Amino acid sequence: MKLDDATIEKNLLHFPDWDYYDNAIHAEFEFDNFKDCFSAMSRIAFECEAQQHHPNWSNTYNVLKISLSTHDVDGVTEKDFKLADAIEAIVEVEE
Repeated sequence: MKLDDATIEKNLLHFPDWDYYDNAIHAEFEFDNFKDCFSAMSRIAFECEAQQHHPNWSNTYNVLKISLSTHDVDGVTEKDFKLADAIEAIVEVEE
């Protein structure tokens, strides 16, 4: 179920690294080097497969940009926040 803007903004209080725009939640993470960034991406990829939910993301050297939305509803759902929470845990370990 697609979340309304107020619910999304409330949920984002728990995700200070994330912003909401263009029907998705977005974050950018910077690592010490490409290897650390790619390592985090690999770990995130396994989590995405486990949750059967996949981000739009890009990587330039040590920076990872992630956008999460649920394509079926053309917006943000609880699935996106569940994956964002897992991503946060993975990135914290890498830092």
